[in-house]
Amino acid sequence: MTDSLSDMIACPKCDALHRVPQVEMGEQARCVRCGTVLMAPREGAMTRIVMLSMTALILMVAAVFFPFLELSVQGLGRKSSVFDAVLAFSDGLMLPLSFAVAALIVVLPITRFLALIYVFAPMALGWAPAKHARSVFKLAEHIRPWAMAEVFIIGVAVALVKVAGLAQVTLGPAFWAFVGLVIITVLKDNFMCRVTVWQTLNARSPS
Repeated sequence: MTDSLSDMIACPKCDALHRVPQVEMGEQARCVRCGTVLMAPREGAMTRIVMLSMTALILMVAAVFFPFLELSVQGLGRKSSVFDAVLAFSDGLMLPLSFAVAALIVVLPITRFLALIYVFAPMALGWAPAKHARSVFKLAEHIRPWAMAEVFIIGVAVALVKVAGLAQVTLGPAFWAFVGLVIITVLKDNFMCRVTVWQTLNARSPS
């Protein structure tokens, strides 16, 4: 980036260019054109992101392996988990779908949580960023649209509305773990000010 652009930031919504402002903790900087929040640093945000990411990892383990729901029809019942759903597509031509489900619902979210912990944990303790922290944070941002745990739970909720009239549905602990995972993901992203993260990475990284 050239010197003339090194202190500029583009609005993610309308692409309007702004000079990077000096924003105090708890304050916000908004786009002058569309009002989108550009910067919103918060005190202790990095620590909160690390703790929420660790909680999300624990919930993800429960969401994958614990019973997700139980269907009962005329006295016959069957419990299933997300792991069972992934394996259900593992035969024949459906194998690529099995890999896609596992990647979008499990692997990519876990990868992003681990990446955020790797990037934020040292800085939350006041240390210098970990080695390759910039690249790891860039990876976490690239895979963010593809980590679809929240999309999965919304799709399941829609499907349950249709299935409820045909069978008795009992929600298992994994369902509620997924719900908690979605809430934590929203909170985590709400605490994250990406411009401030990049500024901190640049300021604390060895030259």
